[in-house]
Amino acid sequence: MHDWQRNQVAVTAAAFVGFTGFTLVMPFLPLYIRQLGVTDVGEIALWAGVTVGATPAITALCAPFWGRVGDRLGNKLLVQRSLLSFILVMGAMAYATEAWHLFALRVVQGFFAGYGPLTLSMAALSAPRDKIAIAIGTVQTAQRMGPALGPVIGGVLAPLVGLRNAFLASAALYAVAFILLTLLYTEPAREAARGPASAHATFASVLALENLLVLMFVLLGLQLVERSFGPVLPLYLGQLGYRADVVPLFAGALFSVLAFSGAAGNQLAARLLARLSPRTLIATSVLASAAALAAFSFARTSWILVSSMAIAGLGLGTSMTAVYAAAGAVIPRHVHATAFGVLTSASLIGVAASPVLSGLVAARSIRVVFIAGAAALVAVAAVVRRLMVDRSPSVESTPAIEES
Repeated sequence: MHDWQRNQVAVTAAAFVGFTGFTLVMPFLPLYIRQLGVTDVGEIALWAGVTVGATPAITALCAPFWGRVGDRLGNKLLVQRSLLSFILVMGAMAYATEAWHLFALRVVQGFFAGYGPLTLSMAALSAPRDKIAIAIGTVQTAQRMGPALGPVIGGVLAPLVGLRNAFLASAALYAVAFILLTLLYTEPAREAARGPASAHATFASVLALENLLVLMFVLLGLQLVERSFGPVLPLYLGQLGYRADVVPLFAGALFSVLAFSGAAGNQLAARLLARLSPRTLIATSVLASAAALAAFSFARTSWILVSSMAIAGLGLGTSMTAVYAAAGAVIPRHVHATAFGVLTSASLIGVAASPVLSGLVAARSIRVVFIAGAAALVAVAAVVRRLMVDRSPSVESTPAIEES
């Protein structure tokens, strides 16, 4: 096995185990908050919302900074630091006695989280230039499959060991990810920048990289749309006339379809990028998702709802992998983690803002959430077609960043 393949295995395994560990307990956070003594449903919802949202909001602010540190000290050290923080924080959550303890721990976690983009950067840096899309797609698949399986595992585990011990099980999974990464991953040799200013590259010069601002906009739009389903999908199914006892099961099935089709899209992108440019692939897959969401918003029968959700997930997964592959083609190695951190900030802003915007729109009409999502994706495709520079991710292109 080549070094890059061993690194790929290490990063993919760490991403899968780590993302599984997070989703093992987060879906059951409201039950844990109730166990801590909060009885009012509104207060439980508020504590759960701010506790879950605290980490991505802070991580969005910190990701570029940690990326810059990673470019100087190496990504492996930063991911080890992040995984270690998850071990400690998730373990501490098992001993919380008040709801605010969970919130405070999630705030602390936000300052050290964000290893997801670093693993993408590590996979891209380790892989040969013509394997970048495959490497990124594989890690993204692991990042999607973990959240798809985590709640199922947690649903079985929590009744057996209790909610508190489920947090300890999550911490143990992060420990496994830490060990896998430590033993298997070898940091690639660092490449010096062309020009005198590799250590002094500014965030402004990173943002000036070809297509980076466009790709940030695309990621923001994709996350705004994909994360908008969670708060409203069960309510929408109820409006369509599905029985109350059927809604949770069918909503869960649709979320699983979205996750698995998105993972399939991550893999599909790597193959399509061998024949299509990122610009063409992103625009086409985004428009396919927009058409699927439009169909979903007017569907009544179960098979149309399922098939349109599957097409939407496939298009979203394909476009996300194409975005990171396009970025990997033009980002210089000496600012790789910084640029991926900037991309992740845009993505996490979408993650944090989407449920809020979705709730505001749903207050007027739940169906409009899906229609607005389709319209947003059409706008994303238009921006890509008009502003994105066409370049194949397999083409060697690592422009220098000069000192500002």
